[in-house]
Amino acid sequence: MSDLPSAIHPDILPRLDPEYVAIHNTYIAHRVPPHTIPWHPDIRKAPYIPGGSPVRTVGAVKDISLQNCKIRAFIPEGSPPPEGWPVLLYIHGGGWTLGSIDTLNSFISRQCKENNCVSVALDYRLAPENPYPAAVEDTVDALKFIYHNGKAEFNANVNKIAVGGSSSGGNLAAIACFKAQELTPPIPIIFQLLLVPVTDNTASVIDGRYPSWKECQNTVWLCEGRMMWFRNMYLPDPATWTEPDNSPIFASDALLAKVPPAYIGVCELDILRDEGIAYGEKLKSLGVKVEVKVYPRAPHQILGMDAALKVGKQQADDAIKAVGDAFKAA
Repeated sequence: MSDLPSAIHPDILPRLDPEYVAIHNTYIAHRVPPHTIPWHPDIRKAPYIPGGSPVRTVGAVKDISLQNCKIRAFIPEGSPPPEGWPVLLYIHGGGWTLGSIDTLNSFISRQCKENNCVSVALDYRLAPENPYPAAVEDTVDALKFIYHNGKAEFNANVNKIAVGGSSSGGNLAAIACFKAQELTPPIPIIFQLLLVPVTDNTASVIDGRYPSWKECQNTVWLCEGRMMWFRNMYLPDPATWTEPDNSPIFASDALLAKVPPAYIGVCELDILRDEGIAYGEKLKSLGVKVEVKVYPRAPHQILGMDAALKVGKQQADDAIKAVGDAFKAA
């Protein structure tokens, strides 16, 4: 095995998409994985995933400060429909520890441009400075702001709100769908887009429920060590790991039965693959309309590599279509 700090492990290499392997060896293999060095906030300044598409030009971009966080609204060109623009709140990944309001702006702006919706990025508070439940609180605050102020701020149709997220952001989006039911008044969410979501923070390599944890423990980008590093940053008290507000798979059947239809995209060589599939199966068993897709030979972070990987573009295209179809059906 290579002595490069992020070299591809030999048990993963033959299973990986060859397009990804070439990019990894050129741009990622030399990077020191953050979970292998002492924590410092400067870790957040590391280069982003290579191979992302450019941010799209939209009608307007508006940054708004909330109580403890910020949102960035990408607003379509032209005049809104009489009832207002539909809205997608999209929450970035990074293990609740990394990422910013700029993360995935290319994908979020593409949602705005292609689906004629206000597409909102959330800059939630990050661990370890702000552990659980700060990110959940910020997600709910953003949702409440959109519902109560979206019409005035960006011509939103607040009866056509979808939520989505990647990885830890997918975790927060899933949680938002049942937290919204408990608000006064409840906030109606019409759709959830969950890409490589964390759904069960009790999962582990010795956990027989999710074979992907063992099968992909040495995978690229999000190996077991990195995932546990993220979990311990955000959830320093293991007693909280089963709480539905960080492991949505443990939410009550009564709440989960009322969540909106979902598109769940998972990657074959992602440690989180099987918990995403299991969450989809649980929702289906409760009568929720769910589409689950597994992206073959793909690692966790392909959405951010949509300009360089065919499978990354496919995931992005599928996610754009899923949201667009949901808005049309609503």
